[in-house]
Amino acid sequence: MPVDRPAYAALADAVRVLVVDGRVSPGTRLPGERDLAASLGTSRTTTARAYAELVASGWATARRGSGTTVTLPGTGRIASTVLLPREDDVLDLTAAASVASPGTAALVARALEGLPAVLRTNGYSPLGAPRLRELVAARYAARGLPTDPDQIIVTPGALAAIAVVAHAVLGAGDRALVESPTYPNSLGALRGAGARVVGVPVGPDGWHPPTFAAALRQSAPRLAYLVPDFHNPTGMLMSAPQREAIAATLRANRTLAVVDECLVELDLAEGGASDAAPMPPPFGAFDAGDENTVSLGSLSKPLWGGVRVGWLRAPVGLRDRLLEARVSLELGSSALDQLVGVEFLTDPGPILAERRGELRATRDAWHAELGARLPDWRVPLPRGGLALWVELPQRLSGALTIAAERHGLALVPGARFTTDGTHAGRLRLPLTVPAAVVPDAVERLAAAYADALRRPDRAADGGPPLVA
Repeated sequence: MPVDRPAYAALADAVRVLVVDGRVSPGTRLPGERDLAASLGTSRTTTARAYAELVASGWATARRGSGTTVTLPGTGRIASTVLLPREDDVLDLTAAASVASPGTAALVARALEGLPAVLRTNGYSPLGAPRLRELVAARYAARGLPTDPDQIIVTPGALAAIAVVAHAVLGAGDRALVESPTYPNSLGALRGAGARVVGVPVGPDGWHPPTFAAALRQSAPRLAYLVPDFHNPTGMLMSAPQREAIAATLRANRTLAVVDECLVELDLAEGGASDAAPMPPPFGAFDAGDENTVSLGSLSKPLWGGVRVGWLRAPVGLRDRLLEARVSLELGSSALDQLVGVEFLTDPGPILAERRGELRATRDAWHAELGARLPDWRVPLPRGGLALWVELPQRLSGALTIAAERHGLALVPGARFTTDGTHAGRLRLPLTVPAAVVPDAVERLAAAYADALRRPDRAADGGPPLVA
């Protein structure tokens, strides 16, 4: 523990970092004061004062006879409360989600014109609106994956689609392979279906097919959840050869590919820049026989999160099983939202162009401001997606998240995107804030980083956890 701070304060900070990183969940009972003191080689007075500090600051509760239990202070302060309202002066960098584009209101107005016809039905549509499924299928075909509208099942967002596949395919104790890092909410959906999640690393150079093959042999998962297009959180794009190799390995191991394509429309290469390589075909195009890949999509990222329209593209032989699972969870998606989706997909070009321009401007602003204020941070310049996966010089993203609260900044530490609490030296920064906000955000980040450096903690460096 740092020698320039009281030992009890450093210990309290260590626990906070573990909570923010996701290695200790709210509701976890902390070890007894005497046991923790013995394991750390410190005094019981130190552990007692640390626990008292956690209780006083809202990070724990204590009850006589029940011990000390982890809690979260207030509301909306760290990653466990992403998307909840925050105080006005807090700059929220936890969610990579955009406000609606100006053209969205016109889409809704046009959609309302079609509502009277829908009102003459019972409103339930387990497969989804026929016209919407036709438009989704056509976009797959345009990208190189011929698709029948009957292969499309509309859901209330991509996360709902993940849940449908998980409930259809997984049983309690089955393994699910995921990239590490990955989209955090996918982990909850898979675990909610009883899966044991196994991570396979996605390194600085992206996907390594031999590593995937080894992980498949060792874990024998029922499904593998992948984000090949502007991967969340790294922004990387899986190449065509990587897709071909991984698809073949999954097929040989009889592991279902569940492919999240929610970010595929967010290619930020300026105006289809001549020096940008063409986008690779969809992952499903490399699935020989079109039998082993379920593809997921959504309008939340290219359009707006308030339009709850997602979908899954199912192999013909799996569609009825997925539909049965879907009906067991819910009976359909919002009819009005689907009408809005039809209006958007009929002519998505104008809104997509505006969305891409906004994201590109913010990406470039982050790159310039971080380069000037925090030059020792490694800041990528991804071709697409909604975030930057920044590498810090030290493994301090958990401690930085704690320090950022004092500067009115809400962050998500890198460990939240993993299955095992690694990536403590990474931070996801969203491209969805306005570019004009970035200078202020970087000023707060720089101040918080300086605080974190002055108050380092070995838990943030990936050391042994303080609790089981």
